[in-house]
Amino acid sequence: MKAIIKIGSLFTGFALMLASCDKVDDLPNYGSGKAPVLTASATTIAAAPADSNNTALTLNWTSADYATDSNHMKYVVQIDSTGKNFARAVSKEITPGLNTSYTAKELNNILLGFGYAFNAPVDMEVRVISSYLNNNERLMSNVVKIKMTPYKVPPKVPLPTSGKLFIVGSATAGGWSNPVPLPAQELTRISETTFGGIFQLNGGQEFLLLPVNGDWGHKFSVKDNTVPGLNGGGDFGYDLAQNFPGPTDAGLYKITVDFQAGKFKVEPFTQQHGLPSALFIVGNATPGDWSNPVPTPSQEFTRINSTQFELASIALGNNKEYLLLPENGNWGMKFGVKDNTEANIKLGGTLVPEGQNIPSPETAGNYKITVDFFDNSYKLTKL
Repeated sequence: MKAIIKIGSLFTGFALMLASCDKVDDLPNYGSGKAPVLTASATTIAAAPADSNNTALTLNWTSADYATDSNHMKYVVQIDSTGKNFARAVSKEITPGLNTSYTAKELNNILLGFGYAFNAPVDMEVRVISSYLNNNERLMSNVVKIKMTPYKVPPKVPLPTSGKLFIVGSATAGGWSNPVPLPAQELTRISETTFGGIFQLNGGQEFLLLPVNGDWGHKFSVKDNTVPGLNGGGDFGYDLAQNFPGPTDAGLYKITVDFQAGKFKVEPFTQQHGLPSALFIVGNATPGDWSNPVPTPSQEFTRINSTQFELASIALGNNKEYLLLPENGNWGMKFGVKDNTEANIKLGGTLVPEGQNIPSPETAGNYKITVDFFDNSYKLTKL
């Protein structure tokens, strides 16, 4: 009986060996896909606010033809400004599908998110990246160029109807006294929706922003001043419950208030000579020549707010030079320009501490000079 079992086992093993020698078909060779080809419904987009919910752009692309069902393919649409090589692209994932659309509002939010100005055309680029769901076999499409123009939207925080903004609080030199000291605690209007100022602030204190000096009826404030890092910036709003938290350490600080985005920022101001509290002009372009101290009030600026100074009218000689002094009679502190041979600086430019003499205009005459230390700009206007 044992012999029969052994013989049976032998035949079984032999049969298996024969079966294992049969030739099988070659394994299939799947292709690696091909780059999608992208097309756009428009190459210029300048939507109006009334069209915000309408489709402004439709994108179509060809299949990458991976060796899999389309449900296992992924496409990522990227939008960025021309020349950035998609380094900060806004992306949108499509799985599955060979097209997508954007409303005017979606595109507008992308453009404003990049910080582009209202009603100014911007050169943008769009591409599609295909891949398997696990991101393998990534293939880039062609790049489509589209000129897009962002339209104006209401600011996130309502602008002060007064057109002005003032700082008050224990963090400021004037404390909680209201009205606040002027012009030192009035912010500068930098643009339609942005205000800014430079202030000496007390450490570990608080402040508010007022649309009307002397009026506690309304204020700009924050929802919760215990949010970590809020003393360096964050969200703000209209008539919210709590004061802005001031910086931890005392010092000069630049405050930027962006009503469009509903954001504020507080950063140290460390420029040499700090923020002048007064300003004077000296030089052979002026009636007083290089004599220092200069004649006042004819060569003394008027302070407009925390950062701006204005000289309403001064007679300037042509093709001569001048400097700006924070202290009359003191040559140890001055503001000039980085390079006085630079083109187009005779009617305006950027000031630097201890810079070169500023060249006067080509044409002699009376000029108004405006200086803003928020961005160190100066501008001359012929009268």
